[in-house]
Amino acid sequence: MLLKEMKAAAKAELVHNILPYWMKNMPDRDGGGFYGQINGRDNVVHGAPRGGILNARILWSFSAAYMKLRDPIYLEMATRAHDYITSYFFDEKHGGTYWSLKSNGEPLDTKKQIYSQAFFIYAMSTYYLASGYRESLDRAIELYRLVEAHSFDRVRGGYLEAFTRGWGEIADLRLSAKDANEKKTMNTHLHVLEAYTALYRVWPDQELRQQLAALIKVFVERIVDPETSHLNLFFDEEWNCRSTIVSYGHDIEASWLLCEAAEALGESDSIRGLALKIASAASEGLAGDGSLFYEKDDAAGHFDRDRHWWVQAEAVVGFLNAWQLSGDSGWLELASDALDYILQNISDPVNGEWHWSIRADGTINLDDDKAGFWKCPYHNTRMCLEILTRQ
Repeated sequence: MLLKEMKAAAKAELVHNILPYWMKNMPDRDGGGFYGQINGRDNVVHGAPRGGILNARILWSFSAAYMKLRDPIYLEMATRAHDYITSYFFDEKHGGTYWSLKSNGEPLDTKKQIYSQAFFIYAMSTYYLASGYRESLDRAIELYRLVEAHSFDRVRGGYLEAFTRGWGEIADLRLSAKDANEKKTMNTHLHVLEAYTALYRVWPDQELRQQLAALIKVFVERIVDPETSHLNLFFDEEWNCRSTIVSYGHDIEASWLLCEAAEALGESDSIRGLALKIASAASEGLAGDGSLFYEKDDAAGHFDRDRHWWVQAEAVVGFLNAWQLSGDSGWLELASDALDYILQNISDPVNGEWHWSIRADGTINLDDDKAGFWKCPYHNTRMCLEILTRQ
């Protein structure tokens, strides 16, 4: 009954609260595509830059929602995102996609961040599934080949972080100001893994299969800490760890994305034990109210007790996945508790969508975006769809 109740709640949240917010508020009816930002008080920030991550995640979210629910309006929104992306985000001269655009569609930051290329692979592969539009798959394959040609480290394994517009070396490799400026990161590898899994499902190429298997191996041998089962976050080119941070959200997200990748290869049993260890490590960040704290760094004496929207969404899926792997109903209860926390605290039933976070003192964070460069309909839409899909 617990899973049945979760399914009903997830469908209602997706259909009545999350997706309608994006359909109503984000399309730029005059300039095309989608606005770049809505602040935490639900005001559109006109002229805000348009991020590649945001647009790719909008495309993925509505494509995936259409695949599950078959409402034509979702495919219409996905097509709007697809058409804008192919018109403006693709670099027709050097290949790949831009990091960001001006609000009028002109290129703004033209660097080739591999994290971003991965999300476009993920989104274009899923849009192909939803629409049958072959050019979308061709674009995804094109991006995959560029990533392999420029980013894959053929000597040490894994993928390098970022490049200039012309795929040359770049000094600042970071995704954001909070990140370490290192050659390799867990976060990029996690989303290349996710993207390659989606692409492999629609294009079962043998080389892609080998690279996806190699990515799983990178997590097993390089990224997951053998002593703690937490993920290490930053590395130099030689895979020396350059971080002491524990990210509970990334831990729990990786615990189920690794299973998804192994399942796509027909090797799901190979990762089961490790996935449960990672989920158990992530559960160290649980608060008493069912939510998951953001991160800690014992070496720096830092513990961030904020409850970020995406961490809570990944907690639901990761704990649900751990229940399915183990049969232990305790995991299902944790997933249900996390969903209850979201619906009571993170979700905005008045204006729609989810708040960025609940602060450590229990107040709602209205200072960070409702929609923006990083605040997208991806984590929460995916959570709802994963709940609806699982048995």
